[in-house]
Amino acid sequence: MTRLWGVRPRWRTDVLGEFFCPGCGGDRNYRRQHGRRWLRLLGSPVLPLGPVLTTVQCTNCHGRYGIECLEQPTSGRLTGLLRDAQYTIALTLLAAGGTGSAAARAEACELVRAAGFEDCGEAQVLASLAALSGLDTGEPLELRGPGAGLAIELHAALEPLAPYLAQQGRERLVLQGARIALADGRYLPQERAALAAVGRCLRLADEVVLRLLEAARTPH
Repeated sequence: MTRLWGVRPRWRTDVLGEFFCPGCGGDRNYRRQHGRRWLRLLGSPVLPLGPVLTTVQCTNCHGRYGIECLEQPTSGRLTGLLRDAQYTIALTLLAAGGTGSAAARAEACELVRAAGFEDCGEAQVLASLAALSGLDTGEPLELRGPGAGLAIELHAALEPLAPYLAQQGRERLVLQGARIALADGRYLPQERAALAAVGRCLRLADEVVLRLLEAARTPH
């Protein structure tokens, strides 16, 4: 039977977009909506009442969620963040002393390709590294160090990703960098410093990074 009266909101859509839906567990389209509660008689609105909180409605499951759910990156965005993080770690470790080693360059390029840049070869990697390390110093590439540009890039690539990766995933990124540093058989002081910077950007304690660096030296 139809209820004689009741209170229900009337919604108006402000923004359309894509988000990670908590109900569906995947990327979906959403409507961000504001509204007002109405007293309804036989289903028809007759008297406006107070406003309701702005919500996000999934267009697939029609669930409603608080606008804070929009802070969670979509799966596609997370994939892009992870890809950029691996690429930047490879450049950082090369800049810290790996450009003079063919083995280190090969290991860095392997990480870059595994990140999703399948067509990116050594020439492209070294060109990106040169651009970020600063071409106006007059020093050989292997002597310049990471430089301000690459340091900024490291923070920009890793810090937005860190809150959304489990510790195991963040540790794996450090180990990937360590493999580049160890490709020529040893850690250089500047490579240790670069890996410590990677760990800090990923919210890993210094002692955790030290443990990972030692673990990377142990043959498996």
